[in-house]
Amino acid sequence: MLFTLLGIVTRIISNSYLNVFQKLLTSRGQKSSVVNFFTYLGLSIIGLLFINKITFDANILVNVLIMGCLGAFGNYFIIKALSIGELSTLAPINSYKPVIAMIIGIFYLKEIPSASALLGIGLIILGTFFILNYNGKFNKTAILFRVLALIFSGSEAVFIKRVILMSDITSTFFFWAFSGLIFSALFVMSSGHSPKISSYKYQVLLILSVGIMQYSTNYVFSRINVSYALALFQLSTLLSVILGINIFKEKNIIKKLAGSFIMIVGACIIIMI
Repeated sequence: MLFTLLGIVTRIISNSYLNVFQKLLTSRGQKSSVVNFFTYLGLSIIGLLFINKITFDANILVNVLIMGCLGAFGNYFIIKALSIGELSTLAPINSYKPVIAMIIGIFYLKEIPSASALLGIGLIILGTFFILNYNGKFNKTAILFRVLALIFSGSEAVFIKRVILMSDITSTFFFWAFSGLIFSALFVMSSGHSPKISSYKYQVLLILSVGIMQYSTNYVFSRINVSYALALFQLSTLLSVILGINIFKEKNIIKKLAGSFIMIVGACIIIMI
């Protein structure tokens, strides 16, 4: 249980900072599709360095291709949303991800949530409404991109868990990175954008952050239900709000922090199941 909690904390911190690096890169003119491509390229190289053996068959291939497609779309729309919207506003929308994963997980992984888990997820969603319900203006296009991102990434989480069950954590990391590289490369080619890095420092930091985030995610998925894990990961919202306000000078800190606190209460209920 201790290592599971450590994995959750690691995932929360790394996820918040990778969003910062994504936003910094796009603010320097790097296209979302290009950021996405170089991220998966770097992660594929890292995956090759650490993998010892690969468990692979036709059943895994189908799940890997679906996982890669969903992941590439999800990551692209996250970066696209961050390029035009506020980090502290967009981060809470991610709290809907456990709901999507829970619905898919019921049918695909046979993971049935308890009443306590449903209550916790409900509070997390309530916190999201609280954060978005303020008098300031927010970019509706950015919100749309973020919603699309959570739909793809929430669905992707179920297939990540499926691949973990069919292979192992390290193999799944490599499958995830390489399949994502294939689809993100298709995005770059179809967009016509030149694959040029605007800041090597932030691109490397992004690759490392995503790598830590994804490996810790895989580890936690191997220990607990996907919907529970995704709900707990929403604790990163509080850190994202703080980072958005401090780094990008975003506004409405009181309501955003209050909404984040409600989400933390929901996550605590899930932890105490």
